[in-house]
Amino acid sequence: ANTSFDRTYYYENLPSNQLELGLYMESERMVRLKIDSTGVETQRKVVKEERKQSLDNRPYGTLAEKIFSNAYTVHPYRWMPIGSAQYIDQATIDEFIAFYKKFYVPNNATLTIAGDIDVPKTKELIKKYFSEIPIGKEVIVRPKEIEPVKTAEVREIVYDKVQLPLVAQAYHMPAQGTPDYYALSMLTTLLSGGESSRFTKEIKDKQQKALQVGSIPFSLEDPGLFLTYGLCNVGGKAEDLETAIDNETEKVKKDLISETEFQKVKNQIESSFVTRYSTVAGIGESLANYSVYFGDPNLINTEIQRFMKVTREDLKRVANKYLTKENRVVLYYLPKSMEKK
Repeated sequence: ANTSFDRTYYYENLPSNQLELGLYMESERMVRLKIDSTGVETQRKVVKEERKQSLDNRPYGTLAEKIFSNAYTVHPYRWMPIGSAQYIDQATIDEFIAFYKKFYVPNNATLTIAGDIDVPKTKELIKKYFSEIPIGKEVIVRPKEIEPVKTAEVREIVYDKVQLPLVAQAYHMPAQGTPDYYALSMLTTLLSGGESSRFTKEIKDKQQKALQVGSIPFSLEDPGLFLTYGLCNVGGKAEDLETAIDNETEKVKKDLISETEFQKVKNQIESSFVTRYSTVAGIGESLANYSVYFGDPNLINTEIQRFMKVTREDLKRVANKYLTKENRVVLYYLPKSMEKK
């Protein structure tokens, strides 16, 4: 299982002759999940320990938490899915039970099955295990908060138990599924997709200002973030690395990329789709996401066309529209030894 900002996902990989077992397990989870004080207190400790290992006690581990809390002031995305230790402790067993009864209901769930299946038989099994589960009685309201447009750059310095400075820049970007989202997603591939990408060739290899440098689109149901980041080389300064990243970003805003480079990016996008659908697990999760977020599982066959509609002019346009200083959060992670006493 895993939980993101927008959904919780459970899955099983089973032999094809054990399909009924998987359906039985999922129906039991929806109808008769056991929630008691012993289980809650055990998992409370587990989640707090997971937070310590993944965030609090890991170098740069709080990066995403810091980025989202600075980037969002109104939208629920300002809170990380794992939560803070304070609220993990405060949650009561009654709140766990209420959450389960409200959200773990058929009208709030999507069931996807991929693999070696007999479709008519599978439908009968689904009917057997799910048809009599009552729909939820509570109205499930999706977040309606709209994050205000940023008008000024936000900057923060975090002094942490790290040895090398890290620079991160987060720009607000449109929600997944929108035309500009596809252009910005391709832009991250141009900047940091592979060893021949612009960031890697120029900043890491040629200038040797970074041990690692990259760009990631946080694809979210509501408007998300376009992230660029770099880990300084030994002896390097965060300010110099930020300037190098900004310079590469400005090149995309100023000049059209060549047809050859653009074709390489499109080839990388196509390759990522092939890789994602090379496993039954990848197919199953993609079907679930397309159904939940877009109401169209057939996007598994057609979304690649949305990427292919993006033009070189689109890449330049979205770079100028979204990758602006007033639309971003900038974080420096610096060694504690650099903090002024």
